[in-house]
Amino acid sequence: MIAEDMVALGMHKSVIREIFEYSKKRGAQIGPEHVFDFSIGNPNVPAPQSVHQAIRELLEREDDIYLHGYTSAQGDMETRKAIAENLNERFGTHFHQDNLYMTCGAAASLRIILEAIHEEGDEIITFTPFFPEYRVFVENSGAKLVPVHTNPDTFQIDFDKLECAFSEHTKAVIVNSPNNPSGVIFPEEAIQKLAAVLEEKEKIYGHAICLIADEPYRELVYDGREVPYITKYYKNTVVCYSYSKSLSLPGERIGYLLIPDEMEQAKELYAAVCGAGRALGFVCAPSLFQHVVRRCTGQVSDLSIYKKNRDLLYHALTEYGYSCVYPDGAFYLFVKSMEADTDAFCERAKKYELLVVPSESFGCSGYVRIAYCVSTAQIENALPAFKKLAEEYKAAK
Repeated sequence: MIAEDMVALGMHKSVIREIFEYSKKRGAQIGPEHVFDFSIGNPNVPAPQSVHQAIRELLEREDDIYLHGYTSAQGDMETRKAIAENLNERFGTHFHQDNLYMTCGAAASLRIILEAIHEEGDEIITFTPFFPEYRVFVENSGAKLVPVHTNPDTFQIDFDKLECAFSEHTKAVIVNSPNNPSGVIFPEEAIQKLAAVLEEKEKIYGHAICLIADEPYRELVYDGREVPYITKYYKNTVVCYSYSKSLSLPGERIGYLLIPDEMEQAKELYAAVCGAGRALGFVCAPSLFQHVVRRCTGQVSDLSIYKKNRDLLYHALTEYGYSCVYPDGAFYLFVKSMEADTDAFCERAKKYELLVVPSESFGCSGYVRIAYCVSTAQIENALPAFKKLAEEYKAAK
């Protein structure tokens, strides 16, 4: 009567969510100010005032159908038009409203595009470390996830390893830049090389290979770094986007899927996206927040707070003896565990009320993810605990 694979997913939450739930229980016991929860990527930076202003102005309208009624299945036309115009202005592209499908965040975008392109036996490549839900989304669509290990010193693409991952069944490659959990950005030269490899493989296998650009962290970059807009480098690219991070709206579940005209069978793919959204029950993203993002397109939250947090935490941890690839974007540090068993390391960290996430679910071992989208005060208060944890390991050697 019940799908056992769904029971398994429901019974065993993601490790990130499990730690997040533990944090709430522990906080109720000893006070939340004494628990240093770095588990979940929940933006602590407030949404821009323009978002609040847009909400207030919208709520003053007397037209409840406009505010709370259904939009078109693929999303409000004026919202899609505004997003397309903003992208064109920023990246020199030529998108229009019918390239866009509004979604309940990037997760829904990913699930929809995977459903839209899926055929039996498909394989989907991605690079480690990767967002753990990729495996859930890919496997639930009926495909197989093929992880490719990146260079461990930089988390950049290892093209020799990538070469070995392709097969005639390769349907797509997922790229997440800036990356969750490493914060690494794939530079232009890497994207150019990846595009050339994909074009070569398309010729060899005789079918299109979709490059899925998962971009919820696109705007979260520091030190003047730039994130290449991938549709300009490879024609068979789709973009999955969310306003969860850029506008600090994770709970509102609003984003989009972009299918450029240049894609092979673009009209058919857009129709397949509409069909997948229908089949999955994802038609008509939240209408109020479609109208909000239309008014706030191109704006971002105060990212200087994340940069301050990154600099404070990165420099302190490396001073204490932790090792970490310097993150250019997102709001995570991916830190080497001080022992091979990362679960044991995370349990030992709990002695100091430090809650961090072991790396195995991200597709590689030996690391922990630390989300620094928390108050600067929490980081400052947690630093002595991180120092004591490091000293405990040093003393044991």
